[in-house]
Amino acid sequence: MMASVEQREVLRCDHCNLVQFRTVSALCRRCHQCLEVAVAEPEPDPIALVPALPEKEDNIQVADAVRDLRHVRNLSQRQLAARMGVPRTYISKIENGKAMPTLGSLDRLAKALKVDISALLRDASTRHCDETAVLTADPFLAEIAAYTSQLSELQRSIFLNHVRELAAGHRKTA
Repeated sequence: MMASVEQREVLRCDHCNLVQFRTVSALCRRCHQCLEVAVAEPEPDPIALVPALPEKEDNIQVADAVRDLRHVRNLSQRQLAARMGVPRTYISKIENGKAMPTLGSLDRLAKALKVDISALLRDASTRHCDETAVLTADPFLAEIAAYTSQLSELQRSIFLNHVRELAAGHRKTA
């Protein structure tokens, strides 16, 4: 059995248009004018013409993808923004789910991160599986991956830093 909920009258002040519950004194909470003559009409429920899309979830998925891929490529938000030709704050807003990039921005973002646009729209587990599949497709990289799993965290960190330095030196000379 549910407890009864007391219905409270909703009023709109004729003087300041504040919508409020009826007060004990029958005076407006804002302008302190009498509320006795102004009774608010019930507002109709809004009609949804288009079904709501799970936009927030999509924002989070794209945000996570951008952040993950940027970290994997060892890029700062400023570096990624420079590659795209946008302000750094735009990248920050995308990564925090406060902005959803347009299709054109997604394309530039994908090019700046050197991935296919679909990588930005996939969930993390699928994205990581695809990246792992690409790495293990190369026999040399697959062999290295087998050995790196046997390294301690410190050894793995030293190894990866050394590989990054080699790759950076190779990029500078190429």
